[in-house]
Amino acid sequence: MFKSNVGTVDRVLRVILGIALLLAFILNPGSEWRWLFLIGVVPLVTGLVGSCPVYTLLGFSTCPMRR
Repeated sequence: MFKSNVGTVDRVLRVILGIALLLAFILNPGSEWRWLFLIGVVPLVTGLVGSCPVYTLLGFSTCPMRR
């Protein structure tokens, strides 16, 4: 479906960052800027899928090279 362009370490960091931001969204109910934490969906999804549209546009990849 998608060409993988996100390496293992990058994927793990994206998932951790995404979960942390979504957790901050849940734990800060009174904050008026709380909705900004929903940006955590982006790194979470790109980490789980293994493909980043921005990397594709820039021709960048953190995946190991295949021989």
